[in-house]
Amino acid sequence: MSNRIPRFTHDGVKGADISAHPFATEDGLGLNLTRFHRADCDDVVLLVHGLTLASDMFIMPEHRNLVSYLLDEGFTDVWAVDFRMSNRFPYDMETHRFTLDDCALYDHPAALAELRRHIGDRRVHVIAHCLGSVSFMMSLYGGALDGVTSVIANSVALVPRVPLWSKYKLGYGPALAEYLLGFSFLDPRFGDAPVLTRGWLLSRFLSVFHRECDVRACHLLSFMWGSGRPALYDHHNLDDATHERIADLCGGVGVHYYRHVHKMVEAGRAVKYDPKDGRFTALPDDYLANAADIRTPVLMLGGDRNRVFADSNVVCHRRLEEAAPGLHEFAALPGYGHMDPFLGRDAHADVFPKMVDFIKRKAC
Repeated sequence: MSNRIPRFTHDGVKGADISAHPFATEDGLGLNLTRFHRADCDDVVLLVHGLTLASDMFIMPEHRNLVSYLLDEGFTDVWAVDFRMSNRFPYDMETHRFTLDDCALYDHPAALAELRRHIGDRRVHVIAHCLGSVSFMMSLYGGALDGVTSVIANSVALVPRVPLWSKYKLGYGPALAEYLLGFSFLDPRFGDAPVLTRGWLLSRFLSVFHRECDVRACHLLSFMWGSGRPALYDHHNLDDATHERIADLCGGVGVHYYRHVHKMVEAGRAVKYDPKDGRFTALPDDYLANAADIRTPVLMLGGDRNRVFADSNVVCHRRLEEAAPGLHEFAALPGYGHMDPFLGRDAHADVFPKMVDFIKRKAC
């Protein structure tokens, strides 16, 4: 029997009743909420993963994870959503043209409605990461949902900013991947593909430029996101088991999402991908246009070694402070990058207390 951590396991959460709550979106996708329940409480926490990730990022068994931390801190009713970006579903491994507008209009409102069906009118606090954070903030600031008491947005919120090399990848990568290389998605597991297949060749080629470790999935993830060796985290922040199973935690991704991120980077803020698309007329073309009207307090977290979204949340906090002075907060995370504020082995000591402090202050 291998000691390897099982994929899609709930073993990291003890002493809670765990239940699955499937729901559907208006555009026909089946999604899921997972509930970690010890007792009813006045303040419910909803966790939102990022692109290529899943609810697994919050329940990792190799270290003290966020769900367990929240349960122990008195937030005894914690929920984690798997929306269309989740690697627990096949959607990102299919040829599609999803954008963040789809998530904002269809996924997050449906998830919150399903959550409300179980918890009623209790206060809801949201902790979100990466493009889960961007799309949830788009949903909130675009008027697609309300009734959220507070939001914690890690790495990026409504002002995506990336390093120069990432701009080139976002601008030219999707077309090169789809039309030249024949990839509608990129997968960190390409290194395990049959020898001499396109995925195997891409993985081997990229590993030539990444000598910082011997995990090919780590190399490919640095190509998929950010600018660095590695790009998504600092190695010293990760447990060895996390590094070895990074492809379990970070799955494949459809390259069309990059086009929307690129458009927002070029615009300097979160904007609609195609203003002429009639499906999204209920959403604003500019998601910051009505920022002064949104009274939900937001804590923006930013690692000072973020090589994916750089200083996005520093600038976003400045913009939101101009629109609604005194409402929002920013907290720097020294020594952390993009994903290690959740995946890091010491995140329970360095990062999670900042989240809990903010939620407790807004739980009134």
